[in-house]
Amino acid sequence: MQGTNTPQHSTGEVAGSAGSAPGGLRPEHPPQTPVTALAELIGAQVHTVAGPAHTGGDAPVSVTGVELRAQGIEPGDLFAALPGARAHGAEFAAAAIERGATAVLTDPAGLATLAALAPATALPVLVHQDPRSVLGEVSAAVYGRPADRLQVIGITGTSGKTTTAYLVEAGLTAAGRRAGLVGTIETRIEGRRVPSALTTPEAPQLHALFAVMLERGLDTVVMEVSSHALSLGRVDGTDFAIGAFTNLSQDHLDFHDGLDDYFGAKARLFARDSTVRARRAVVCVDDEWGARMAEIASAEAPPTTVSATTSGADWTASDVVAAEDGSQRFVAHGPTGSLRVELRLPGHYNVANALLAMATLAAAGVDLERAAAGIGSVDVPGRVQRVERGQDFLAVVDYAHKPAALEAVIATLRGQSAGRLAVVIGAGGDRDQGKRPMMGEVSARGADLVIITDDNPRTEDPAAIRAAVREGALGVPDAARAQVREFADRAEAIADAVRWAEAGDVVLVAGKGHEIGQEINGVKHPFDDREVLAAAIDAVGRSDEGGVR
Repeated sequence: MQGTNTPQHSTGEVAGSAGSAPGGLRPEHPPQTPVTALAELIGAQVHTVAGPAHTGGDAPVSVTGVELRAQGIEPGDLFAALPGARAHGAEFAAAAIERGATAVLTDPAGLATLAALAPATALPVLVHQDPRSVLGEVSAAVYGRPADRLQVIGITGTSGKTTTAYLVEAGLTAAGRRAGLVGTIETRIEGRRVPSALTTPEAPQLHALFAVMLERGLDTVVMEVSSHALSLGRVDGTDFAIGAFTNLSQDHLDFHDGLDDYFGAKARLFARDSTVRARRAVVCVDDEWGARMAEIASAEAPPTTVSATTSGADWTASDVVAAEDGSQRFVAHGPTGSLRVELRLPGHYNVANALLAMATLAAAGVDLERAAAGIGSVDVPGRVQRVERGQDFLAVVDYAHKPAALEAVIATLRGQSAGRLAVVIGAGGDRDQGKRPMMGEVSARGADLVIITDDNPRTEDPAAIRAAVREGALGVPDAARAQVREFADRAEAIADAVRWAEAGDVVLVAGKGHEIGQEINGVKHPFDDREVLAAAIDAVGRSDEGGVR
């Protein structure tokens, strides 16, 4: 289990290129792509908004970048003016043109808006009935299809994407690959951090990032692939060499129409008729959804199957031994033999993540003995991360914000401690409301004390969110239910759990993990569970010294 005195972040950040936009990194030497070639690629019509000649004479217009946001435009960019829920991107074309956009991609409604704006500078407009559906292909073409020259490994599923991605990245690096990581916590180039706002960036930023990685000599990229990214086309135009699936449980049902729709989005990485289908599939079959995903993947070629619970898969685990500090070791059995794997992360679900990582690394063609050594060195920020301030109880921060993930981490902590367990939990606003009572129920069944508090309420009433979580907790029968408390203030909730803890107990602060802000009414306030938990422990320690506790 990861221990820390202060929040751990990556060492060193990669600076952007001289032409790096606020939207992300840009390659230093992008190709010049004629607008006419892009139009032919996507079957778009090319129009010209009235005004003086843009380039002079009949010289063809080319682009060197693509951007969705007017404020992120750089000279030479294609501005993708897409229809949105609240406004049409074409309404911001004047700002994009002023910043140096040389062409626009939009739909017929956007063309009409552009014509009404009557910009002073004429420029070509590529008109497509559904521009978002082709944005990935356009972005890939503009940056010279860099993913085609990288080995791109995509990891999808509900839980375990981040941990598995970190394990695969470490294995690749230990085996001699020059690897990049694109994920929830951060984006990294050879272990050095670059800014990251989404689990999977929008297509223009993603393909620009691939181009940067290629320029810097990388040969492999491992990335988390969210259901949103697959549904919204953020990874379109990406050639996935390998696709890996972890598991599936309830999440994002505010966006997807039920679990089958959610599963269908994940299946785009494996289905025969998908434009982003990975050429090789590695699937954990420890749940029914994994078994279904393996069937879908097998329509093209037999997938590599992984199971940490049964013996019928291509990759299995045995001889799992957990140490008191949370670390584990096990024997991984694969098609070419067996090898021992050391793991710093606790929990049986992390054995499954590590086994999936090993199978993925085998598919990538690396030396598994060297890769296993890399896996054994991995800590993941905000994933069962221990906060140590000299206290006599275990204090842990974890990102678990889904019922299944929360249940798993509670079971893990229960299994390694004979003491009592307190769980500090909430639920995010403007997200799947159905899982809120489930979070409360899982906590109340597994803990001795549940402290309900605010997570990221966003634009919702925090009290209503807490009430839904509390309803689930109080629905557990009295004999099986933990003590339940409630504090609106998250820092006070954490402090209350720390004051409650005695020697040998466990305090779990769940839901936000690595996050360093709390979003309330559209404003992100600085808040890091790891720092707040450390401060609360320090405060109790000072009280002890003064004889107060």
